[in-house]
Amino acid sequence: MLDVRGVSVRFAGIRALEQVDVEASYGEVLGVIGPNGAGKTTLFNVICGFVRPDAGTILWHGEPVGTVHPHRLAERGIARTLQGVGLFEELTVVENVMVGAQRFRRAGLLSAMLALPRSARDERALHERALAALRLVGCEELADKEPGSLPYATQKRVALARALVAEPELLLLDEPAGGLDADELARLAELVGELRGSMAIMLVDHHMDFVTSVCDRLTALDFGAVICTGPPDTVRRDPRVLEAYLGDEAAPSGDVAAAAEQGGHDGGVSGARG
Repeated sequence: MLDVRGVSVRFAGIRALEQVDVEASYGEVLGVIGPNGAGKTTLFNVICGFVRPDAGTILWHGEPVGTVHPHRLAERGIARTLQGVGLFEELTVVENVMVGAQRFRRAGLLSAMLALPRSARDERALHERALAALRLVGCEELADKEPGSLPYATQKRVALARALVAEPELLLLDEPAGGLDADELARLAELVGELRGSMAIMLVDHHMDFVTSVCDRLTALDFGAVICTGPPDTVRRDPRVLEAYLGDEAAPSGDVAAAAEQGGHDGGVSGARG
């Protein structure tokens, strides 16, 4: 579905990505891991059009996409969550989710300004889509609440609903487990498992136990380059991946999660380099 080939990015002469190849397929959850500064978020930003690569090609369903425009992502079938929640405080929960459903809007601006019947029908349809997305993440009863009145973990579920309401073929999750406790992580893992059958999912996260529990494959980055790709159990024990987190040190168990704990990162894998 998504094929990133030979993508390179430099910022003021500093290598952010170097000849990166990544593939995301329907029905699969792909995790992108690596220490801080490895290029994970830059890769997501290239896919979403926030950063233009210096070299390389992005294929969508086998066709080069050329210049990617962030505001056209939903039309292309791509949705993304952010590291933070990114919700609009002045809107209700359901209105926030409706923002993500704009690609289904049929009435034009003039119809909305004149409050024509077509615009009212359109608004009701988007509202129903938003409620369905909230129901999927277990937040339907919060539709009329203000986001700021909700716990952080609940706000993250609302942000996920805003991405899901666009009915994406590819869902990009940027730090979905950040700030969640064990019960919330288990609920998120269950939801990701339910979603994998209807789309491709790419996620970046520092919580290694969560990543390995939900991902079918992992791609590890270090200093902007791919150092390992494969099943989670293989990648998390690869010597190159361990070295990326600990330098010349070796984790006693030969496991990335243990390496992260040894580096004092609370079970995450944010990286020893800082």
